Amino acid sequence: QVQLVESGGGLVQAVGSLRLSCAASGSINSINTMGWYRQAPGKQRELVATITRGRNTNYADSVKDRFTISRDNAKRTVDLQMNNLKPEDTAVYYCNGDIRPWSTMSIRNYWGQGTQVTVSS
Repeated sequence: QVQLVESGGGLVQAVGSLRLSCAASGSINSINTMGWYRQAPGKQRELVATITRGRNTNYADSVKDRFTISRDNAKRTVDLQMNNLKPEDTAVYYCNGDIRPWSTMSIRNYWGQGTQVTVSS
């Protein structure tokens, strides 16, 4: 069974930094695009950043120049380095991946369970 498991969330003061990590596990043939999304209370889930297998990246305008997404294809991990955090970055952050499991050999989109990031002013 394929799983995405996040770690690294927590409470931080404004202008501080946090690093989120996500590891994919299970019987996986390949992983295409991976990314991070977030959902603040009362708001819709929104894209934060994505990275392709070839490491092409895409960022939401609100996090450009503050957040950096990276991945290790061999370890099947994707990280999100968040610097200069703002109170408006407070949200549950979700890892996402387009994964091809050995069981079906069909690409399916998977989500992690989420990790809370709280930025105090």
